[in-house]
Amino acid sequence: MTFYKKFYAYLVGIIGSVLCLAASTIAFADAATATTAHGRILFVVSSHKFHGNSAIPASISFGEVVHAFDIFRQAGYAVDFVSPAGGAVPIDAAALGPRLTARLQDQSLMAGLMHTKTPAQIDASDYRAMYYVGGSNAMYQVPDELGLQSIARQIYEQQGGVLSAVCHGTAGLVRVKLSSGEYLIKGKKVTGYPEEYEEHNEPYVQHLPFAMRKTIEAHGGLFKAPDPEQAYIEVDGRLVTGQNYPSAPLVARAVLDILQHQASAKR
Repeated sequence: MTFYKKFYAYLVGIIGSVLCLAASTIAFADAATATTAHGRILFVVSSHKFHGNSAIPASISFGEVVHAFDIFRQAGYAVDFVSPAGGAVPIDAAALGPRLTARLQDQSLMAGLMHTKTPAQIDASDYRAMYYVGGSNAMYQVPDELGLQSIARQIYEQQGGVLSAVCHGTAGLVRVKLSSGEYLIKGKKVTGYPEEYEEHNEPYVQHLPFAMRKTIEAHGGLFKAPDPEQAYIEVDGRLVTGQNYPSAPLVARAVLDILQHQASAKR
């Protein structure tokens, strides 16, 4: 009897494991379907690890990734990541609080950040929106990357998509030109992290490649950043920008509002 009891217990355990695996597989499939139900959104991050050619570390704003990522995924959108060089992007783990530190173990998020695509691997027709992430490295590489500029132009003009950015991420939009040759931001309301908000006593400032406000205004943009401590966004048609870190969720929700309005108009 002892043998049969042990065998029965073993058999029950095997069946239970198979059922659990099947349930997990179904749940994963359902989640994958849910996150692609409405389309895809492309997150733009910088690969640069230092300020300019210095040894001063620079990184993406992980929180600006997480807050927007969660909002888009919960709304049924898939998220992909692109960077100028592809591959892993720098994250300053020491600067994260407990909640964001825990997200470093989230493989649905981290797989994308550790294996970002290059611009050449991106098909702009797959995306309904772009979201330029800020961080101390966002002023480098991204603004000058012609491949990213081309993707942004295609999404905006050919796909009728939404372009968005937060904090230093707005730097990625300042040199994007439309097919007409005019700057995307010309005549549009724009916000971001201006030069007057920078910590001018810190050595990193001397390495910044350009001044955010001055460059945007020189390209015809209507720049506004009223309070560095408060969340603030500007929405001008299909262009959505946020001035600082707390603005990231507002930017993501504004993008969703535009996409939902577009979907309703097609019905």
